[in-house]
Amino acid sequence: MSTIDKADRDRAIITCAITGATHTPTMSEFLPTTPDAIIEQAIDAAKAGAAIIHLHARDPETHRPTANLDIWLHILRSIRSQTDAILNMTTGGSTFMSIEDRLHAPSTASPELCSCNMGSMNFGTYAMIDKYKGKWKFDWEEDYLEASRTAIFRNTFGDIETILASLGKGGTRFEFECYDVGHLYNLAHMLDRGLVQTPMFLQLIVGTLGGIGPGPENLMFMKETADRLFGADTYQWSVLAGGRHQLNMATMAATMGGNVRVGLEDSLYAGRGRLARSNAEQVTMIRGVIEGLTKEIATPADARRMLGLKGVEKVAY
Repeated sequence: MSTIDKADRDRAIITCAITGATHTPTMSEFLPTTPDAIIEQAIDAAKAGAAIIHLHARDPETHRPTANLDIWLHILRSIRSQTDAILNMTTGGSTFMSIEDRLHAPSTASPELCSCNMGSMNFGTYAMIDKYKGKWKFDWEEDYLEASRTAIFRNTFGDIETILASLGKGGTRFEFECYDVGHLYNLAHMLDRGLVQTPMFLQLIVGTLGGIGPGPENLMFMKETADRLFGADTYQWSVLAGGRHQLNMATMAATMGGNVRVGLEDSLYAGRGRLARSNAEQVTMIRGVIEGLTKEIATPADARRMLGLKGVEKVAY
């Protein structure tokens, strides 16, 4: 069983999630919703200190989330040509994509790192409608958000097995996204069956409607549960918090020896009532916090070693 080097506890990996599939174009003029905007902001976020860039793809005409392989390859190749940051492809896609669509691009690209959501759940974005009603830039946005009221974000045991098998055979490692305590037990089940290898990379997620709520007590419970299930030296962990909770929870993670995730996928803001002008702005903010705690920012090379990744020379894009 691989264990975490204790020296790495003094450095923090910054992940930046560039666009996601939750926020729609109306919500912020700074949200990158075309391939070229995603590429530009990803490169800038890497320059600001993000060792990992978490990616979703968007259609250049409709600005909707897409599984289109050509768009994905354009994004991946363009970013790779200008930065050595680790490119982490989503396998979540969006709530409304089939598992086949969600896996199409990652299976072709064979990246170093992919997300893997650890359980089916309600994933409600419909609550954001009232704030923007009547102001939509695109006619699909309101219906897209409203559909989350009755949709289930599907991640069955069979789906998880498929993701692990289809991508793992190419050496891709995983960022295990855990939105609630039960997802940690699902991961323990996969570990017990030998489908997951250590060291693992856990993303503890708080503050998403449908998952565990925000707050220090919930994050502590998630971390304590992970320690009981896996042992603290068998995994790296990071925190993702939605909306106004992003910086607070990321700061707490950094003080606890964890890694952090920021980005416009998770929060559109850079302070109370002030829209972030870019993903790089959020990276710069959390970098200042981490360095203020006298911790070291992990480089892409550090992160590759800490997570046991195969290296960019072994990807297929």
